[in-house]
Amino acid sequence: MSEPESRYAWGRLAAALALMTLGGSGMYAVTVVLPLVQAEFGASRADASLPYTLTLIGFGVGSILMGRLSDRFGVLVPALAGSLCLGAGFVAAGFAQSLWQFALIQGLAMGLLGSSGTFAPLVADISLWFNRRRGIAVAICASGNYLAGSLWPPVLQHFFDGYGWRASYIGAGVFIAIAALPLTLALRRRAPVPGLAGAATSIRQASPQSLGLSSNSLFVLLCIAGVSCCVAMSMPQVHIVAYCSDLGFAAARGAEMLSVMLASGIVSRLISGWICDRIGGLRTLLLGASLQAVALLLFLPFDGLVALYVVAALFGLFQGGIVPSYAIIVREHFPVREAGWRVGSVLTATLFGMALGGWLSGAIFDATGSYRAAFLNGVAWNLVTIIIAAELLRRKRHIASAQVV
Repeated sequence: MSEPESRYAWGRLAAALALMTLGGSGMYAVTVVLPLVQAEFGASRADASLPYTLTLIGFGVGSILMGRLSDRFGVLVPALAGSLCLGAGFVAAGFAQSLWQFALIQGLAMGLLGSSGTFAPLVADISLWFNRRRGIAVAICASGNYLAGSLWPPVLQHFFDGYGWRASYIGAGVFIAIAALPLTLALRRRAPVPGLAGAATSIRQASPQSLGLSSNSLFVLLCIAGVSCCVAMSMPQVHIVAYCSDLGFAAARGAEMLSVMLASGIVSRLISGWICDRIGGLRTLLLGASLQAVALLLFLPFDGLVALYVVAALFGLFQGGIVPSYAIIVREHFPVREAGWRVGSVLTATLFGMALGGWLSGAIFDATGSYRAAFLNGVAWNLVTIIIAAELLRRKRHIASAQVV
């Protein structure tokens, strides 16, 4: 049966997870190739970070566009278009003759038209297929992004070492285009919206007014929190390979650390989804942001190889549940009819934060000659998210106490 919580819904979730794992390849490939691109084109660290920044900006803008396509035609259209464009982008990037060509291809083909089709539309679609287990289902789906980060960096680094980054990019593009086709076809059924309306209404227990804020004010605060937490999050995720190279370790070790970090993020997202179903999105966001700040600080005193593996794993465990919590907060505090575009927009804000943080960390490195100030910059941005989450939670508790009295 094509109903929420059905066997088909779980099978659809599995297909979405696999498709998001393929679709996330473009974002993580550019972090692994950063030192090679910098060396080949003779660029500064900040300039070499621009392809990642443009990829995330394109990813963010594309998420909104692909979300509208999904609302109108179903998730199959953006998922199929995004997968094919991503594959073509990998091939085109493999033939780039300058850093700006490479950066534009990453931003347009792989970000705007590619990976964006396999992220926000899939998260929004899966949220329509689950009621009682929505938190864990969204977390599982969103884990595809981290699963991509766990699998792709070591695989690509292996092929970069053996065949060069250009040939590896071309091969990855062909593989993605072929592998994604059967997965997208598994999503051709439309979500059971008519059967969902009553259930979704009953699930939504809160409203924007329950926090003493207008809808737009709450929405803006969530977007600011999303940007801030992901500026902090991007520092290790984007620059861990380059950071390890600067410390004298092989690039392969940095790729392995990124893989460990994001594999830990998968565990974190699943645990956070379970927690979110029990304590709500705001508490989960505050918990994740606070732990992420602790993990960032741990990078400062430890620079040995074993210690960095441990800190990378802790960073993944601490921050993996942050981004999915925003989708749950939107579902808790906004009407269902607004959930689609608001979820997509808040997730886009987090992507802009990743894009800004990736470039900003490179610029700070160029200015200071080390990543120490970049880690501290991430902590400062992270504090903004903690303050916003704590204030929203304080408002919720205060109004709830007033109602009891």
